[in-house]
Formats: sequence, structure tokens, C-alpha cells
Amino acid sequence: MPLVGMRDLLNKAEKGKYAVGSFSVANMEMVMGAIKAGEELNSPMIIQIAEVRLNYSPLHLIGPMMVSAASAAKIPVAIHFDHGLTLEKVNEALELGFTSVMIDGSKCSLKDNMNLTKKVMDEAKKYNADVEAEIGRVGGSEDGSENLSILCTGVNEAKEFYSETGVDALAVAIGNAHGVYLENPKLNFNILDEINKSVDVPLVLHGGTGISDEDFRKCISLGIRKINIATATFASVEENVRKLYNQSENVDYFKLHEKEIEGAYLNVKRHILVFGSQNKA
Repeated sequence: MPLVGMRDLLNKAEKGKYAVGSFSVANMEMVMGAIKAGEELNSPMIIQIAEVRLNYSPLHLIGPMMVSAASAAKIPVAIHFDHGLTLEKVNEALELGFTSVMIDGSKCSLKDNMNLTKKVMDEAKKYNADVEAEIGRVGGSEDGSENLSILCTGVNEAKEFYSETGVDALAVAIGNAHGVYLENPKLNFNILDEINKSVDVPLVLHGGTGISDEDFRKCISLGIRKINIATATFASVEENVRKLYNQSENVDYFKLHEKEIEGAYLNVKRHILVFGSQNKA
């Protein structure tokens, strides 16, 4: 099945009232495990990598692998560049065949964020790729290196931003945070509901690890159509590998390889079922 665009997946999710999981990967085994889960459940999906992860998984190596795996998948898969911080890496991702990119201007003023987003959208059009942006500020940081405070998305700002840019997907901050929550997250569903009623664009929830299944479903009912999952998958892979070494003193590489795939598969499968995208491919 050919690569698909993020916006197409999210528009279908809007019609079906479910969310598409956007799963971060860091190596071949995670790519294989994620797509295995999607194929088994006949679910559309997005696989992604964030710019802060490129020191561990160089884009010129993992990018073509992600694109190739998606192209060979039996389900529709979009390839997303998450939390782009530099135009250089965003452009590299587009050149490699990523079907969507996110430019993270959430630390900028609203005006600068809009201008940066429009600049990326102009470039993405050359590749027929989609663009995600963020309004407000999701807490923490993608790699856990910063403890950024949460700045909830303003409804009027969201309306102005979308009116000015026409971006393909909009990430909102409603009390969600990257990484591991230190306490149960308290999501502001009223803000989410108001934003959803005010802008006609698929909404994105970052910081999915640690949010309860009930809150996920509530978010989906209020317009969230893309949910990012990263930390939970990394943790599932690590836990699966640790169990392997605890059970055996002698572990060969290929058994390790299988357990990494399984760790990613188990977490992706669980979230697909929560998001309601099974049998929607």
C-alpha cells in the first residue's frame, strides 16, 4: 500500500469519530513492531520521530527505513517528522519522503509561530506533504531534558492561528505533558470542547503516555483525531527486554531482536484499541 498523507487519515478519523495513533520509533525493531500491530488490527497509523531523537537515530538512516516500511505495509501508514526545531531538518525529512512534518513554534510569539508555520507550509506543498503546528505549550519536553510549564491553548489564539495559516493539524495544550506524569494529569476538557467548536481542523494530543483510557476517549469525543505516543512505547520495549535478561543468562541477538519488536507491538496494539481505529484501514 502506498504512503498516505496525515490529513487524509485525520479527515477519515473525523468522520468515524476515532483517533489515529502517532507512534514514535527509534530503530528497525520498533518500526516492525508498530506496523505489525497496525496490520493485525487493520488500523491506519502514523509512525514518527522527533528532531530531539536524531542524536540516537540519525534521520538519514531511520527516515528511509520508516518510508520503506510504510510503503510495504498492508495498511495506510503516514510518516511524520515530530517537533521539528530547525528548518534544515524539516526540509531533510520532506526530501526523504515524510508525508507530514511538525514545526514547533510553541515557544515563539503567536505572530512568529504563524509566520514560521506558513514558511514550512510553503515548503511542504512542494512535496504534497501536510503540516502540524502547536498552539499553547505542552508541558515537559520531547526528550525530557526540559521541565517546561504547561501553557493552555487559548480559544481565540487557536481561531486566529488557523484562520491565518490553514494548517493541516493543530496540537493543543489542555494540561497534557511530554514524558512521564509525576501525578495524574488534569485535562481541561472545557477548553478542548471550545477549541473544537471554534476551528475546523483535526486536533492533536501530545504527551499521551500516562493519560487514562477514559480521558483518551473523552478527548476523542471532543475532537482529538491524532494522539502521540512515545514514552510508553520506549518503556514497553525496555521492560520486555529486561524480562528476557531476567529469565535467561544467555541471550543471543536474535532473541533480543524479537523481544524489542514484541515490546513495541504490545504497546501500539493496546493504544490502537483505546483510540478506536481498529478495522478502520
